[in-house]
Amino acid sequence: MLIAVGIIFLYSFTLKRNEDRKLKKSAVEFIDGDDIFITAEAVDKLLIENNSGVQTIRKVNLDLNRLEKTIDTNEMIEKSEVFVSIDGVLKAVVKQKTPVARVMNETGSFYIDYEGNEMPLSEIHTARVPLVSGNVEGKNSKELYDLFRFIYNDDFLKKNIIGIEILPSGSLIMMNRNFNYQIEFGKTINIERKFNNYKAFFQKAVLDSTINRYRVINLKFTQQVVCTK
Repeated sequence: MLIAVGIIFLYSFTLKRNEDRKLKKSAVEFIDGDDIFITAEAVDKLLIENNSGVQTIRKVNLDLNRLEKTIDTNEMIEKSEVFVSIDGVLKAVVKQKTPVARVMNETGSFYIDYEGNEMPLSEIHTARVPLVSGNVEGKNSKELYDLFRFIYNDDFLKKNIIGIEILPSGSLIMMNRNFNYQIEFGKTINIERKFNNYKAFFQKAVLDSTINRYRVINLKFTQQVVCTK
């Protein structure tokens, strides 16, 4: 009994001392990507309440869930995890949103992220994603977001497709990085089949050096690629 009481006393004493300790410093870590759209300093301001020094904060006064929710309200951040390390460091592990397209229209400019949500432009970094003009909020918005993700996930398309124009009819015209032709993609249907056709055309046209002859590459027909000189 004495041993049990002693263990409980020591545990309670240690826990109390640990809660009363003040933090040493704060740290911010970004995961999943090298492109930083928000500075560590900006996250740190969200992490430290009232912008006070972290050394003035006691562990017992921390509400880690509330800190996570505060950080997650930032429009650049998808998700965060906040915890205190054994050595007294208040740490935030941050996953940023992933832009897959940049919309430019009469209302301004913004990114579409991987989840299909709007994301503001960053003051410290510009994402290399296709520039999109036209209405992205119409009845085909989900199909457009699927197309943006498809391009982002494909290494060849990610490097090759630099612009997308959304016509009032819903058809798409795409621009490529290195050549002067336009890609008439048509509606947002049979996306994978159309892009596979485009890859096959591109590989052959580059190989036989005919790619510079064309002004328009038409992918509307899933059984063939129609090229216009």
